[in-house]
Amino acid sequence: MGILIFVGPLALGEVETRFIFCSVASLALFNRLNEINVDKAVELVLSFMNFNGGFGCRPGSETHAGHIYCCLGILSITQQLHHVKADLLAWWLCERQLPSGGLNGRPEKLPDICYSWWVLASLKIIGRIHWIDKDKLVRFILAAQDEGTGGFSDRPGDMSCLQKTLKQQGSV
Repeated sequence: MGILIFVGPLALGEVETRFIFCSVASLALFNRLNEINVDKAVELVLSFMNFNGGFGCRPGSETHAGHIYCCLGILSITQQLHHVKADLLAWWLCERQLPSGGLNGRPEKLPDICYSWWVLASLKIIGRIHWIDKDKLVRFILAAQDEGTGGFSDRPGDMSCLQKTLKQQGSV
């Protein structure tokens, strides 16, 4: 069994959920999860869980929708979703929906169209996607579309970009 080390670009020592998710997902795609200590990977991911049911990028860090998605992805791939407090987590995720219908990644931040992916995918994984106000979110997403290019911006009135367009398309 391999050594469990998940580091960021150029081995700068940054260890966090994105790298773990990419590693676990890649190994699963190639049917090679046996190359790592899956129990240790799950243990590490569970150490990122916070009191509100969410996950940060490392133990003790702030809950963030992007890291929730990565951790849920890892737990789903490793068949360990039973550790998740699904209703508590879904409540936190649904609280990310603002009066505009858009979603943010953490409290007190502006809505950003990319969170239509991170939040909806997370809610889908835990079977609570129906908890979000779909109609309000659709209005927000459509308002963020650039009529000239067809692309999407982070929020209505901003310039569209490829990354935001891709994430929005994934959420649909």
